[in-house]
Amino acid sequence: MTAYAALTRAGYVASVRDRTTLFFTFLFPLAFLVLFGLIFQGQHVNGGMASINYTAPGVLSWGVGNACVFSVGFALMQWRRDDLLRLIWRTPTPLRSLIASRWTLALGVAAAQTVLFTAVALLPFFGLELNGPWWTGIPLLVLGVTAFLAMGLVVGSLANTPESVAAIANLVMVPMAFLSGSFFPDDLMPSWLRTVAKVLPLHYLNDGLTDAMGGRGDLGDIGLDCVGLVVFALVFGLIATRIFRWSNRT
Repeated sequence: MTAYAALTRAGYVASVRDRTTLFFTFLFPLAFLVLFGLIFQGQHVNGGMASINYTAPGVLSWGVGNACVFSVGFALMQWRRDDLLRLIWRTPTPLRSLIASRWTLALGVAAAQTVLFTAVALLPFFGLELNGPWWTGIPLLVLGVTAFLAMGLVVGSLANTPESVAAIANLVMVPMAFLSGSFFPDDLMPSWLRTVAKVLPLHYLNDGLTDAMGGRGDLGDIGLDCVGLVVFALVFGLIATRIFRWSNRT
């Protein structure tokens, strides 16, 4: 078994055994989807678009980003604190195999989240209609997972305790969810806040998925969102490679 396969299998087993992680990865974001779906049922936003066509992509983008940042941040911090990373470092296991295994797991989680959230939103009670080029959601999700995985690597490299991981991740993800319009239309915010949102990666994932699933934009708009996610993936990836530590002893 290769190092990549072994790390991927170990990460998968650890994830499915942790009920708390499963809850906050799937059921917690789903509760937001149901809640906002009930509150804004039958209403329209952004020039006539059904609210569920805005809410579902927004909650999905936040759920995917949140899962990546928290899961990778906690795993990296804990493995380094328990000296597992140092043991891996002493084997012929390159850093790219470690990152690739976490990326594969994050993609699997994002795919499961997408199927679950979309299936619920498509129920007649909520009434999601896939009016846009929904298939473009695939590259958006892949790029989104990559960008937020890189952010999670930064968080996990900076934090040394579970409390610090939670503090840093929440400090980043909670304000970003509101500023990026994941929970309510961003056209309700002042223009200067909408400008600030353009320097946040969640804005591009949320905006792209809304265009893809809700039919708000075209392929050109989605392409620009993909470019934005690529830029953030490169920036956070570069930062992560500079501050990554195999052990707390160094």
